[in-house]
Amino acid sequence: MPHTALAHPPRWLTAGQLHPAPAAAVRDWLFNEDSLTRRLTALSNQGFSVTPLQEGWQPLRRDECSALGVAPGCQGWVREVYLRGHGQPWVFARSVAARSALQGSGLNLAELGSRSLGELLFSDRAFDRGAMQVCRYPSAWLPTEACAERLWGRRSCFSRGELGVLVAEVFLPAFWVAAGIEP
Repeated sequence: MPHTALAHPPRWLTAGQLHPAPAAAVRDWLFNEDSLTRRLTALSNQGFSVTPLQEGWQPLRRDECSALGVAPGCQGWVREVYLRGHGQPWVFARSVAARSALQGSGLNLAELGSRSLGELLFSDRAFDRGAMQVCRYPSAWLPTEACAERLWGRRSCFSRGELGVLVAEVFLPAFWVAAGIEP
């Protein structure tokens, strides 16, 4: 399901640019740089799972090309999944990497299946994580069944040499309920 271009794409902001700042409990989830997979596994008392929605080569969105430092319209590997707690979709995640950087990198994203990309990135010490950025994620970019307005999304780029993997995570309403937080 390719994502439509938006007339007004979101502005991705760092913690210092975000005004007004959300509540402390929300900020903790948005800007925490630990493995989200590990945090969700703990929150769900080991009831964590990953459901792949779609993956394959497609043109990257303009904001993704910009974040990865590649030309607009570049092809990339796109992987979209739900991170679930007790079977409920808690987080929608979209990970992308430019074809030019991915080929020959030794990283085969097509082999992940229902494993978490986060676990792979956090277990490989060669990856450096860039700054966390957040926005109110456009509903047009969400899967139909998760479509909602003004959901918090975050993203960061994991880099290893020439390879950049941009990981965006959108916190769905069921997550905030499970976490006992009012977003």
